[in-house]
Amino acid sequence: MIDAEILERHNRQREAAHRRDLEYLAERLARSGIALEVVLDELATFEVALPTWAMAAGGTRFGRFPIPGEPRTIFEKLEDAAVIHQLTRATPRVSPHFPWDVVDDWAALRAHAEALGLGFDAVNSNTFQDQPGQPHSYKLGSLSHADPAVRRQAIAHNLQVVAWGQELGSTALTVWLADGSNYPGQMHLRRSFERVQESLAEIYAALPEGWRMLIEYKPYEPAFYATVIQDWGSALLLAQALGERAQCLVDLGHHLPNTNIELIVARLIGVGKLGGFHFNDAKYGDDDLTAGSIKPYQLFLVFNELVDAAREGVPGFRPAYMIDQSHNVKDPIEALLQTVDHLQRAYARALLVDREALSHYQETGDVLMAERTLRAAFETDVGPLVAEVRRRRGGALDPVLAFRESGYRQQKARERSTPATAQAPGYA
Repeated sequence: MIDAEILERHNRQREAAHRRDLEYLAERLARSGIALEVVLDELATFEVALPTWAMAAGGTRFGRFPIPGEPRTIFEKLEDAAVIHQLTRATPRVSPHFPWDVVDDWAALRAHAEALGLGFDAVNSNTFQDQPGQPHSYKLGSLSHADPAVRRQAIAHNLQVVAWGQELGSTALTVWLADGSNYPGQMHLRRSFERVQESLAEIYAALPEGWRMLIEYKPYEPAFYATVIQDWGSALLLAQALGERAQCLVDLGHHLPNTNIELIVARLIGVGKLGGFHFNDAKYGDDDLTAGSIKPYQLFLVFNELVDAAREGVPGFRPAYMIDQSHNVKDPIEALLQTVDHLQRAYARALLVDREALSHYQETGDVLMAERTLRAAFETDVGPLVAEVRRRRGGALDPVLAFRESGYRQQKARERSTPATAQAPGYA
């Protein structure tokens, strides 16, 4: 953790300027009939889970460039996650990935997390890689494989992941499959989907009470001709077939270029099947870039749908918010701090949308004014709002600068002198 005195000094040096910015914004919002304190209270409820796999430098099939001081174990990943939560006060849970994060003593891991002020979010299974000692290969698929023995192995792994998740206090299983084909004729397109449904049904039936299954989709990679769960429609078909506790997970990078993701979000909300998000950003495909770095307006439009559903009180609306990024050139902690800030800003802007006016313009067909209503919220500088929420909760006014001032990375570079073992650059 970062020394509290360093954090206090960071905030003290910036507090006067921050106060002026906040007062100016409060006056501007008041002219629009928006109460600052009401927005701050709503914004303070936003939380997002950190991915354990994003704490170290990522990689591509061309290579990986480690950084000094990156975590080598799940225990060290939690230490870094705790620093992100300390600075943002918005990331109290982590999402582990198995078997990457398997330990011998689950009670010790859970106690370590609790001592750091952290809990566990959705657990993630891995049938897109073969593991040492594994009797059957996933080269040609896992839950969709033509060989029943391979499917049984993949089902058993998912059930084991659920058992590990119970040890940690998790209540959700995220399933992403690399299953697919690179060439026409390689797999039976209809039967492969049917086998996935049958396999997921067995896993779903064994879920503990109160657990959810989040089904993730992706159009391509590593399969380039046909992916079994390639889009939200396929994920929705599976979720509807399985039952009420099966829902769809939207990864912002898992869409073809120019896809209207906010429309997908609206559709899934409408049928009660929006399970959650993997936040990131993309220019071309599954780029795993910092959320909001490429398409900030799209991120805002997604949150606009989320706030609209929350305000409307849509039954069963409780999406799980998680980050899924690969930090190939940025310091992972700094990149995650930046992402949390971008997510909070998108949420804050969505809270400022004049929904009564927007609804009026929509119903009366005033296209320009409807768009202008959204743009007015998006173009508002909500930085002071986000910073004030962090300050009130004991976080940093500027988390990235506070992190750099702390010397945490340099300290860990000295402590963690043995390089981390590189995980294969996954596609999740």
